[in-house]
Amino acid sequence: MQHIWNATLLGLAAGVLGTGFGAFLTAASGTPKRRTLSTLMGTAAGVMLSIVFLDLIPEAIEIGGVAQTVGGFLLGVGATGIMDLLIPHFHFVSEDCKQNRFLKAGLLTGIGIAMHNLPEGLAIGAGYAHGNSLGLSVALTIAIHNIPEGMAMAAPMCAGGVGRKQSTLYGALAGLPMALGAFVGAAIGDISNGMLAVSLAFAGGAMVFITADELIPDAQEFADGHSGTFGIVIGILAGMLLIYGY
Repeated sequence: MQHIWNATLLGLAAGVLGTGFGAFLTAASGTPKRRTLSTLMGTAAGVMLSIVFLDLIPEAIEIGGVAQTVGGFLLGVGATGIMDLLIPHFHFVSEDCKQNRFLKAGLLTGIGIAMHNLPEGLAIGAGYAHGNSLGLSVALTIAIHNIPEGMAMAAPMCAGGVGRKQSTLYGALAGLPMALGAFVGAAIGDISNGMLAVSLAFAGGAMVFITADELIPDAQEFADGHSGTFGIVIGILAGMLLIYGY
């Protein structure tokens, strides 16, 4: 039971510190430059893909076999896709919007981030149920991924008149659901090897959907030249080093 609470605390830290730090960066310095945002999102995407295909999926196949891994992966993609349809993930809005539209965009972005943090927390919990190092690497990856999300949330809120402290606080609060996801992921993953394999694959599917649907498109949309692509390459290399420890 103790490792479940440890996973929950790890998810809480990754969520709150990741989005909170991103919100703080924007609140303290203003909206980040497009090149910076593009590179950061690309890096997060690359690291997440490395974690999924070099760690989560191979572990799931080893533990439960191909069939359970494919099933869990498709469930993760489907569940996250449905959540994305029900609660769209809003991003930056154009600079010609009025103040109230900035504020609305910031609040909607925060709600979307909070809901999308649930499957990301599941990834942390499922990874931690299999091993501390895997859980830590997934948590670190997701925390990095949450930094640009916190930026995306705080930018329109600051433009809408919300103060620096409040913007940072709201960004941190958006990361709270990740703790719940981590708790569920660790609890389910602890039941049996089969459930652990499905949980790991589910988490991998959720992470792939988030990466393909949000991070990579945003990295390219905000790119200055090939900054988004370079960020993805850097992220993949960083993920490989993170996993294999070289």
